[in-house]
Amino acid sequence: MTHHTAPQAHSDIDDVNQRFYDGLWADTRLVHPERFNTWGLVSDLSRSHARRLEVGPGMRPRLPIADTHFVDISAPALSALKGEGGVTHSAPISALPYADRSFDLVCALDIIEHVEDDELALAELSRVAAPDARVLLSTPLHPEYWTPFDDIVGHYRRYEPDNLTKLLERHDLEIEQSAIFGMKPKSSRLNDLGMWFLQRHRPVAMRVYNRFLMPLGLRLQKPLELRPGMVATEGVEEVFLVCRRHP
Repeated sequence: MTHHTAPQAHSDIDDVNQRFYDGLWADTRLVHPERFNTWGLVSDLSRSHARRLEVGPGMRPRLPIADTHFVDISAPALSALKGEGGVTHSAPISALPYADRSFDLVCALDIIEHVEDDELALAELSRVAAPDARVLLSTPLHPEYWTPFDDIVGHYRRYEPDNLTKLLERHDLEIEQSAIFGMKPKSSRLNDLGMWFLQRHRPVAMRVYNRFLMPLGLRLQKPLELRPGMVATEGVEEVFLVCRRHP
């Protein structure tokens, strides 16, 4: 794999994020949370954590939709979630429209790497989480694994595992469990082909992803294998975290 260690200028990334995800959600259907490998965990947590919030789900929510609060900046995604019984708000993660300690279960998967001010984003997630709430996060690891794919999808960063742990601790979030995560193909040739199409024929690439690659990825998902604390991260490109909000 060829690594590219120089992310694009921060001033351009917000526009990249908006264009990429507007295009992604414009030609796709809502994928229900039961289809993801996170469902066993979140369905169990949801039974004992009634006040639920998911931030930035797009068309791929992981929490049960009915009666869950969803915050996103995508109008099509919010409309689809509302139609399934979700409680929706249009807002950025940096300004969540809720009072302190409002939720027992908070989910923000593949979000913090897309936000310039990740300290503020995590401060907001921690603020709206009640004492002992569970906060579910996922994010890519290891800056040396940076590739053009990170540029295309609008990442600001990849995290060093130790720095990620310290970042969470600053916001009263303790890692209770974690797992290797992500649906990115292991084949470097397939990734390179996908990036070529995204760069040169984006509408075609979006249609192929939504109609063929995403359904295939769902069928090929491996079970979510949670481990206590932080999983061994050597060679791991993305991690899923179950955090507890300190009282």
